[in-house]
Order: sequence, then C-alpha cells, then structure tokens
Amino acid sequence: RGAPAPAHAFATDPFSHQLALATRILLAKVPVVAIKVALGGFDTHARQLEIHDRLLAQLGDGLAMFRRNLIAAGLWQDVLVMTYSEFGRRVKPNASGGTDHGAAAPHFMMGGAVKGGLHGAYPSLADLQDGDLKHTVDFRDVYATVARRWWGLEETFGRRNPTMVDFLA
Repeated sequence: RGAPAPAHAFATDPFSHQLALATRILLAKVPVVAIKVALGGFDTHARQLEIHDRLLAQLGDGLAMFRRNLIAAGLWQDVLVMTYSEFGRRVKPNASGGTDHGAAAPHFMMGGAVKGGLHGAYPSLADLQDGDLKHTVDFRDVYATVARRWWGLEETFGRRNPTMVDFLA
C-alpha cells in the first residue's frame, strides 16, 4: 500500500513531482522534521528574464498546488515552507542579459502559521555596496527564528544574539 494520494493533481514537471512526493509523505504522517525539494536553474548569467519568468511560474504553480493539497488534508497549519539560495543576484545586468552573483537574496516563507507581508526593509537601489543590494535581514536570523520558534531549539547559527524575525503567528 502506498501513501495516500493528494486530493488535487500536481503538474508533471520534476519540481511538481517532488512536491507531490512531499505531500504524500505528509499525508502518510511520516514523522519528518524537514523535507527538501529543489528547483534549480536560477544561476542565470544570460537570458535571465525568460528563464526566471519560467522558473518563478513553476515555483508559484507548484507551491500553490502544494498548499491546496495540504489545506484539503487539514495539514496547512503544521507546515512551514521556506526557500533559500546560496547567493543573490547583482542589480545591474551583464552584457549577456543576465546577472552575476550578488550579496542579497529574498527568502519566501509560507504556511498556515506564517504572517504575510515583507519582513525587513525594502532594499535600496540608490544605496548599493559594490553594485549589490545590501541585505536588511541576516539569513542566520531567519534560520534561528525557524529553529527556535518552529522547532523549539536553542540554535543561534553563529550569532551571539540572533534577532528573531516576526514572520510566524
């Protein structure tokens, strides 16, 4: 016997397949702390606009279906979805219509216990550091917030006094 099937069908792309599997794991009540899914291809040094347009649509569509299935199963309040990247993108495009590695990147959080909206200050395009956006929230504070407020762990991720980011209800 396999894990219960999601109430709503996912698309057939590899990212959606990963989300469908994650949904089945959660529906089967497998005691997991974290499930990692990956959507690669954002390292766009060329043709960024068309590539990011496709990837962000895939991300949004997949996560929307994931949410829809977890709401149908009554599990949405118990799940925290968090995106991350190893690097941000530069502000100024390069000659190939892409951007090179930068210093700041957004994190997207979603789940039944997530407070919507922007947490942190909008980065300024007029105040760059070596051509890069300046981050307004340290990623280690985001991780410490998840560890402490979601999992109940006293993890600091190398910060003496991490600042809790107020994105959880």
